[in-house]
Amino acid sequence: MAIKMLKRFSNSGGVPKGHCAVYVGESQKKRFVVPISYLSQPLFQDLLTQAEEQFGFNHQMGGLTIPCKEDVFVDLTSRLRQ
Repeated sequence: MAIKMLKRFSNSGGVPKGHCAVYVGESQKKRFVVPISYLSQPLFQDLLTQAEEQFGFNHQMGGLTIPCKEDVFVDLTSRLRQ
């Protein structure tokens, strides 16, 4: 499932090869560019499952939107970088 989502959203402008853009936040969405290696991590896969359940694959932002607080996302990606 994660790879299916990635292929759909990885061709966004300004995203380096090997990365994908995601939009994070509750009311105000902020764009983050993350390595695709995160997609294989269980914590990130949980976020992708939540995104699919809430938004499906066709969200109005035109990109992958993750429904969590920005600080939670930053904390999670910081742990994945280690």
